[in-house]
Amino acid sequence: MGKYEDLLAFQLSYDLAKRIFLISKGFPKEELFGLTNQIRRSSRSVCVNIVEAYRKRIYPKHFISKLSDADGECSETLVWLKMTYDFAYLDQENYNFLREGYERVGRLIGAMIKNPDKFC
Repeated sequence: MGKYEDLLAFQLSYDLAKRIFLISKGFPKEELFGLTNQIRRSSRSVCVNIVEAYRKRIYPKHFISKLSDADGECSETLVWLKMTYDFAYLDQENYNFLREGYERVGRLIGAMIKNPDKFC
């Protein structure tokens, strides 16, 4: 494995975070320092924690710990997505795409946690 950019979990989470950023530009201005900021932060943290885990892969326990952080941020992002959908800031198509994407990222992170030897 050459670079963190080669990790599918990173690629997907990075692309999803970019999509959330673009979509969230249309959220109401009163949500800028609330929901908009939170969903942007948590979505970005998923891919950032994956990169941090990759950089610490010579220490399997640190690798797993950072992946656990990434998984937590992934779960948080799913909750923010549900809220944005329930508040009608997000249409059904984007909600489904993003929810399914983050569920997939969560499964990929889980597989990395269960099989650290493949990465460390």
